[in-house]
Amino acid sequence: MTGEVSADGASLVRVGMVDDHRSPIWGIERVLDPIPDISLVCAASTVDAVLGGMPLDVVLLDLRLGDGTTPRENVNALTAAGVATVVYTSGEHPALLRSAARAGALGVVLKSADESVIIDAIRAAARGRAVLTTEWAAAIDGDPELAAVDLSPQLQKVLALYASGETSARVGTALGVSAETVNEYLKRIRQKYADAGRPTRTKVDLFKRAVEDGWLPVPQRYRRTTGVVSDDARGRRR
Repeated sequence: MTGEVSADGASLVRVGMVDDHRSPIWGIERVLDPIPDISLVCAASTVDAVLGGMPLDVVLLDLRLGDGTTPRENVNALTAAGVATVVYTSGEHPALLRSAARAGALGVVLKSADESVIIDAIRAAARGRAVLTTEWAAAIDGDPELAAVDLSPQLQKVLALYASGETSARVGTALGVSAETVNEYLKRIRQKYADAGRPTRTKVDLFKRAVEDGWLPVPQRYRRTTGVVSDDARGRRR
């Protein structure tokens, strides 16, 4: 999160936008203009152009750009620059969504989403948290390249608790083991995901893996009535 502050003293989230059409940019300008703690500081048609401007905390990234770059290339470039990525798309290209998810985008927001969803997504991403939407869940749940990872019941519990925000000490207390044992369990979990080609370098990565494999549910507020990540999906991945 940036150290800059808004007029009312809150931390200011600096947002960039990458889209080669002007109308979505105008829409985001209108959405963010009255929000005191978020500022759209630049917009461009390429990631390189956005990164060449002012320092940024979050970028809203369209998936299909005229410069021929791929979602993976763009997310990787933003991540290397220390910028969180939220895919901002019309959602009609599931394969591109999955590519962005695998590259490390924090989430997906549809261009048709309510203003409150867009604002919440930016704030979450600025704090390094996954942006949990139905579209993001659908992208990862339908990805055939997500190799299954087999975790014992104890490792499942450790992953679910730790990825939910608990510390190693609190996980240990809940399970009746030491914090050191929990850390050893976490090493095993990370290794298993690394062996499957699904690295977990951060706690956010662990959270994403837990949701992807059904150890944690997508919060109820982000599910449609039909359900995207369900108990059936959890069973398929075990």
